[in-house]
Amino acid sequence: MLFATHGFPASEMARLKIGPVAMRDELEYFREVGLLQEIVVTIALAGLSDDGSRWAVRQEVLNTDGKLCARNTSVGGFLDLAVRKLVAPPENLLAVFKAMDRTEDFTVLQSSIKATPAAPSAS
Repeated sequence: MLFATHGFPASEMARLKIGPVAMRDELEYFREVGLLQEIVVTIALAGLSDDGSRWAVRQEVLNTDGKLCARNTSVGGFLDLAVRKLVAPPENLLAVFKAMDRTEDFTVLQSSIKATPAAPSAS
């Protein structure tokens, strides 16, 4: 929903032939949430590479009193669906991440894009 509300629904991702891919999830539980209990879910950026090829987002589940019930941190990147490799997102998609609130422990991540070796120079 984060992507869709900022102009990147699944159809746009398909058109661009890219998609977000989660590579690791860490889920922590702190309090019980009852069936049909009202909750609040927040999302914030926990990490981002300069080119946007890697990201970490954190969602927190709070009860209506503001007490933390659960925390999920997902680390991922953007996958080129044709070549099945991680890529940098288009600038307007990267802007969605850059505009997000950041966690207190936000960190700059390394890029997932491997540098292309320089071609030998002709002497």
